[in-house]
Order: sequence, then C-alpha cells, then structure tokens
Amino acid sequence: MPVSGTNFGAALDVNAIVAQLMTVERRPVAALEREQSAIQSRVSSWGRVKAGLGALREALRDLSDPQRLKPCKAQTANAAVATVAVGRGAAAGSHTLEVLALAQAHRLHSAPFASAGEAVGGGTLTFEFGNWDAGSNSFAPNPARPAQTVAIAPGATLEAVRDAVNAAGIGVSASIVDDGTASRLVFAAKETGAAYSLRITVADADGTHTDTAGLSRLAYDPAAAEGAGRNLVQASAAQDAQFRLDGVAMTRRTNTVADALAGVTLELRGTNPGAPIALTVERDGDAVKKAVERFVGAYNDALRLLRELTAYDPAARQGGLLAGDALAGALGSRMRAVLGAALAESAGRFRSLAEIGLAFQKDGSLVLEANRLSEAMQQAFDDIAGLLACGGSTDHPSLAFRGYSARTKPGVYAVEVTQPATRGTLTGSAAAGLDIVAGANDSLAVTVNGISATVTLAAGSYASAAALAAELQAKLNGAAPFSAAGVRVAVSESGGVLSIVSQRYGSGSTVAVSPGAAASTLFGDSPVAVGGTDVAGTIGGAAAVGSGRTLTGAAGTDAEGLAVEVFASAAGALGNVRFARGRAQELDQMIEALLAAGGAIGARLEGLNARLKTLARRKAEMEDRLADVERRYREQFVALDAMLARMNSTSSFLASQLAALPGARNR
Repeated sequence: MPVSGTNFGAALDVNAIVAQLMTVERRPVAALEREQSAIQSRVSSWGRVKAGLGALREALRDLSDPQRLKPCKAQTANAAVATVAVGRGAAAGSHTLEVLALAQAHRLHSAPFASAGEAVGGGTLTFEFGNWDAGSNSFAPNPARPAQTVAIAPGATLEAVRDAVNAAGIGVSASIVDDGTASRLVFAAKETGAAYSLRITVADADGTHTDTAGLSRLAYDPAAAEGAGRNLVQASAAQDAQFRLDGVAMTRRTNTVADALAGVTLELRGTNPGAPIALTVERDGDAVKKAVERFVGAYNDALRLLRELTAYDPAARQGGLLAGDALAGALGSRMRAVLGAALAESAGRFRSLAEIGLAFQKDGSLVLEANRLSEAMQQAFDDIAGLLACGGSTDHPSLAFRGYSARTKPGVYAVEVTQPATRGTLTGSAAAGLDIVAGANDSLAVTVNGISATVTLAAGSYASAAALAAELQAKLNGAAPFSAAGVRVAVSESGGVLSIVSQRYGSGSTVAVSPGAAASTLFGDSPVAVGGTDVAGTIGGAAAVGSGRTLTGAAGTDAEGLAVEVFASAAGALGNVRFARGRAQELDQMIEALLAAGGAIGARLEGLNARLKTLARRKAEMEDRLADVERRYREQFVALDAMLARMNSTSSFLASQLAALPGARNR
C-alpha cells in the first residue's frame, strides 16, 4: 500500500509554491519601487514648482520692464479725423492735430470699352513710379522703384490685359468696372504717396504708341497732350499725407504716421483744415494697477504651492512631497527677502513696496492696498518704475538715462564729456542761385548717412535763399529712399549760402551732393562737407563708449552697459546718472537663475533623475537575478514532483507484489 505519511502520490502545485517563494525574494524590489515612486513624486512636485515660478515670471514681465510700467493711453477729439495708438516710449502730453490732406494712391481709368471681352491689342506696357510736378510739367522717376514691363499678347481683350498686369506683381492692381453701359480698365498703384505717381509707356504692336487706337489707348504720360500719350483719365492723384502736429507742418507717404511722436502711431482718416483737434496722451494708471494685481495673485499662488509641498502635519504625522527639502523650504523666504528689502539706491522717490501699497501679511503673502497705489501714481507715476523695474535718472538737463545691461551695478555715476557729438553737414562755397530751370538745374542727387536719393526742385525764380532752402528741405525729407530709412535733414541759409544738416548725430552722419548743374547752382563749385562725430567721455571716471549722442559704460566697469544720451554742445562735467535695480526685476532675475539649466532647481532635478536612472538599473539587475532564481526554483520543484511520482509508482508496485504472495489473502 502507498506510504501516505510522506504524501507520496499527491502532485505538487509547483506554480503556487514558486509564487510564494518569489514573493519573499521580491521584497527588495518592492522597496526599490517604493523609492522610485517617492522620487518620481518629488520630480513631479518640482515640475509644479517650476510651473508656478514660471507663471510668476510671466506676471513679473509687466513690472520688471521700465517701459511697461509707464504705459500710456491716447485719444483724439475726433476719430473721423484721426485715431491713435500708443506703444513703448510714449510720453504723456497734449497736442494739436490738423490734417490738410490724406495720402492716396494714383488711380487711372481708361476710356469706355463696349465690354470686358473687347479686344485691346498687343505689345508691352511699361509702368514707372515717380514724382509728378505739375508746376514744371515734369516727371521724376522714383529710384527706389525701377520701371516694370508687362507683355500683352496680340489681340488681348480688356480682361486679358487686367489679368496680365495682376499676374506680373509689379505694385499695380488692375480691375474692370462696368457702369451698365460700358467697361473701363482701372490701374491703381498699390502704394500711396506722391513718389508713386504712375507713368505708363506703350510699345504698341501696331507701330503707333501714343494714339487712341490699339494698346496705346492705355498710355499715360502726365506731361503729354490728352489723346496723344495721355490717354487714360486720372481718377485720383498720388499724394502724400499733409498735416500739422502742434503747428509743425509735416508730410508722410502713408496715412499711418509712426514717427512724428515717440511711441505714438497716428492713423489719419479725414481732413480738418483750419480746425485743429486735440490729441492727448496720458498715463494709464489702470494698466499699472492690473499688472500689480496679476503679480500679487501669481506670487501668492506660488507661495501657497510651496507651503503645500513643504508642510508637515503633526497630527497625521505626514509631510508634503518636498518636506525636508532645504531648497524648497527656503524659496518662499528668499522671495520675500528680495521683495521686502528697501532700495539702497533709487531712481525715484520710492524705496520700498509698502510705499506704493504692497504689504506683506503675517503668512508671508502679499496684499495690494489700492488706494495707496493710486496715491503713489498721482504723486510720482514714473518713479514706480524705478522701484519695481530697473530705473535710472539724471540730475542735469543735458543728460538722459537711456538703458542698462545685466552687468550694470546700482550706483551713482558722474558723467564727463570730452567731446560732444556733432552732425554731418554740407555748406555751400557761394551764395545759391535763385533761378531753377526745368531740365537744366532742377535735379539734385544727395547722399545722407549713406542713403542716396535724387530730388527735383520746382522750377522758377525764388524770392529768396530762404524760400529755396524750404523747397529743398521739403523735397529731401519727402524723398522715398530717405523716408524709408528714417533719414531727415534741415536746410538753412546764411547770407544766401545754403547748408544741409543731417538730423543724425555721430560718425555715421554725413551729407554729400553729386556734382552737376543743380549742385553748382545751389552750393557753388566747392561745397564743404564735414562728417559728424561720436560723443566721447567718461562714466564713473572710466572711459565710456560713444555712439552718436549716447555714452555707454565700457565692459569690465561697474557702469558696464549703462547708457546715457548727451545733449550738451560743449565738453565738461555734466552731473550724475543714478541707476537702481527694482524689486520686481531682482525677483525676476532670482527666479531666472533658479530655473536656468545650471540653476539650483535644475541641479535638484538632475540629481533626482540621476537617482531614478540608478534605481532603474538596479531594478533591471534584480529582475534578471530573480528570473534566474525563479528558474532554479521551478526546476527543483518540477524534479521533486517527478521524483515523488516515481516513488508513488514504486510504492504501488510493491503493494501489488505483496498482495500477490501466497497466503497474502489469508493473512
């Protein structure tokens, strides 16, 4: 009979046995996985901290930039005349605006055709852009826009001509208008301004280029006779915008004027000759208040997050995910220390946040006292920028603070000028001739600050050199190449001798005229050109770098990057410039350093991620070892199970043999 005491004959549950043994073997892996989970939670927590500090930096943008802390809003008394928008650099003030004429594009239309499908003819159309002077009956090509030629297929219809011009992309749009009885082809310059008048020359396939037959019906030379080269009808003349700002006459090529008032863009919409309207630019206190409120909210949110992650609950005996982390625990205190410190040097009257209504609560959070902020804005609006952002001020009317760099150190720096900046000039060698003859001495080529333009003066006998100077100045400042490059000049006369002065200061300021009849008439045979010079001097006793009228602190000095504009026309000591780093920018720089690739938070995350990699490698090694252990366990218990089966079989065999022995049944 089987030996039941040894459980022979009962098959082993190898899977269950191995599983129980492996549960014990895997205890170190489980501990490692718990450590991995804890570290991953800390990595995730630091990710939340980074996001919170990033949101705080975003809110700080409006407080750490001096220009953003001096926002303006503007309006005109009549939006039908002009609208206004403000940007960086705008200054509060009241102005008057009188619009005499709006800029408009040149527009021409053809004589009537029976239909848009009527054949016009073939050949070429050459489009020129330039200035048309009705007084002298002359057309001066625009050097900035070369002539463009469009080929027209033989027998082309009005529609085909329209399509060919539009496809050429030459700065002219073509369209067909139908009044119900006839169709007309319309050409319009895509750019406004007097320098974009059109002249259209035709090379007609029929051999006659200026008559009113074939393609020449589309010719337009403003100096030609009607029907003999001037075959299109002018619907609107090309003209510049003309306006007076604070009584100063100005012209611009377009109705969008962005360079008449710093930081202010005017959109001219209608005319009001003789009835100037008010244009006001004023500080936008609401924008500053909203910026401060956004900052307070983001700061308090970041502080709450840090508390949540670093707090310890003694009742539950459980800490936050970053409890015990020295860096996380100190962040809130470090931020408060930056914001709470008073400025050692201030660019204005405020030295602490409390003076503008930002107060700390007992728990370290910030609260805004709106009334206090409003009072501060009424007292010294611009000084708020000196407290919160980087700011600078000067104590001399010939100096203006213009900028700084990340390396500029707060302090008070004496400014001394050894050489004032000058402008490039050209002065005639003889009194100007007052008779300007079309085609003879009316065209003058001038180069200012490296930009060249050719202008055509109105022909005639001028009453005085002053009148001629005014004409030349208007033409130069209205020249398209100069307008596009922001080049401006002043033309004056003394004893009948003309002078051109570039409005730019510095070594890049130059004026030159090309030899010719006009140059000789206006300036004599030997005009004298003198180039401009850059300002030179010291800031804080150290030699500074001069460019135009701006002195900038040299590299390696405390004033490195500190920029001051010098208006003085004589050398000498000019007073001091004071520079301070505001509380908001200090906090922004601190957070930037923390979040940088090599910063403290980055280093902490790098360490945690390195630990995760180490744990992952150890876990992989353990898993390999445990797989080998499980294999051996399984082999051993399978072998044991087989051995027990054999023993059970042997037991059964012996029992059957014993039962078969003689007399076994009687025993």
